Amino acid sequence: MKKAISIGIQGFSALREQDCFFVDKTNFIKEWWENRDVVTLITRPRRFGKTLNMSMLECFFSNKYANRADLFEGLSIWQEEAYRKLQGSYPVIFLSFAAVKAGNLEDAKTQIKQEIARLYRENRNLMKEDIFGEDERELYYQTTVKMDDVTAQDSLRNLSEWMERYYGKKVIILLDEYDTPMQEAYVQGYWDEFTAFVRSLFNASFKTNPYLERAIMTGITRVRYPKCVKFAEQTSNGSVLTEPIFSDLNNLQVITTTSDLYADCFGFTESEVFHVLDEFGMEDKKDEVKQWYDGFTFGEHKDIYNPWSITNYLDKRKTYPYWASTSSNGLVSRLIRTASADVKEKMEDLLNGREIVVSFDEQIVYNQLDHNENAIWSLLLASGYLKVKHVDYRGITREPWYTLDITNIETLSMFTTMFQDWFQNQDANYGYFMKALINGDLEAMNYYMNKVALATFSYFDVGSGNGSDPEPERFYHGFVLGLIAERAGIYEIRSNRESGFGRYDIMMIPQEREKYPAIIIEFKVCSRMKKETLEEAVQSALDQIVDKNYDAELLSQGIAADRIRHYGFAFEGKRVLIG
Repeated sequence: MKKAISIGIQGFSALREQDCFFVDKTNFIKEWWENRDVVTLITRPRRFGKTLNMSMLECFFSNKYANRADLFEGLSIWQEEAYRKLQGSYPVIFLSFAAVKAGNLEDAKTQIKQEIARLYRENRNLMKEDIFGEDERELYYQTTVKMDDVTAQDSLRNLSEWMERYYGKKVIILLDEYDTPMQEAYVQGYWDEFTAFVRSLFNASFKTNPYLERAIMTGITRVRYPKCVKFAEQTSNGSVLTEPIFSDLNNLQVITTTSDLYADCFGFTESEVFHVLDEFGMEDKKDEVKQWYDGFTFGEHKDIYNPWSITNYLDKRKTYPYWASTSSNGLVSRLIRTASADVKEKMEDLLNGREIVVSFDEQIVYNQLDHNENAIWSLLLASGYLKVKHVDYRGITREPWYTLDITNIETLSMFTTMFQDWFQNQDANYGYFMKALINGDLEAMNYYMNKVALATFSYFDVGSGNGSDPEPERFYHGFVLGLIAERAGIYEIRSNRESGFGRYDIMMIPQEREKYPAIIIEFKVCSRMKKETLEEAVQSALDQIVDKNYDAELLSQGIAADRIRHYGFAFEGKRVLIG
């Protein structure tokens, strides 16, 4: 009998008590416990079951759930006698930073203090026993939302000590979505101050805490903080890296999306997805579901499916970008939009179904995102928007070079929507320009393209801060990404590719050749040195198309010469002339 689908329940006990659809991931409990790592950091994309797994761990280990065999009966972990005895036998501290999304430093710290104060309220039963010194009892009562920073930073360690005295066992700490406030701190501009506060909290909780049995932190990204003395940290493959945000937390086991450990514990495997499709009478939908929601890779484990999308698909029985439509892509959009021509070219390749090869550090240094362009690939990989096809370790330093691809149709739709949105400014009239381009209406093209440039040109510029003009290449490649997203079903869009004796800027190859013309576009910026006019730059662009024989590629595909249009785009600041 198939289970009821529940959308949005992230509590393990509620899912089990209500007999809702649940894919058994209790093997994670055994695998983690037997690895014996003191502190584990696991990064996975959004909505990949991190919170549900953490809730599952709490229900299994916490003495608050003692004698709750009903939650685990019938699951794989309950087949082992030793683990039946382990259930409900530890004091557990479980907190989440998922809701810590503040616009300023003080509010962010207040939100964390609220979460800590909640823990203290929930554990007031500790006060019934004579386990406190007079000053300790007073400190417990002072640990409220109004506590000072030092009290907050020591609070989890203090609570661990008192719980260990009360229960006679060391404590397990579970911290979910640890990096959510860090991304917000970067976006809102209080990164340095906030990470200094969090670093002290983490050190007291996870390093200098003798009352800690084990701990797990989950998040989307692996955050590194560059502005302090560097300390050693051991990774899952035995190498040593720097992770200063955790100070000298040398007992930290880091599990990223390229690690093999726990690879099948988050997200659904293909066999799990196909089994549930059979169970729901949807066995004929396997190919469609695979195209839309497969593609995630963790370590060497391929064919991982997004659980949020699969659950929604089972509930609504239609393909839709469920996961992509719930994401907040503001940071990713800004980083790509204002990136260099090279980054935008690689995005063009990805959007056109090609792989890219790049080298980057998997650790995210948020306050270097604006300066280190390769960091965007690390963010896109950690977020699940790109997948690793292959890693090649080069040179004596074994520098990793990643072959990346867009994960699946769902993430492709996310990128497409993002690039289309770049030109949705009501003043841009981008849609009118596209119609004029295809219809060959040169006068309308000039009118609307000037509106597009005026409304969006600086939008694609990172700004040098010295009053210089926006870099035209950034606009040009943003424009190309918009073209690809807007006209993907009608045209194959190529940019900066070799044809004839040179490299054209844009080539639009129609899918229906009898219905639509082929188009070649060349961009030129007026030369200040030559005191070139817009008219002269347009003519130079048109001459280049002919002289370099850019038609060669189209002619070789059997497109007649009279079905090929040439356009020269000339830029002078935000002014544009098309010929």
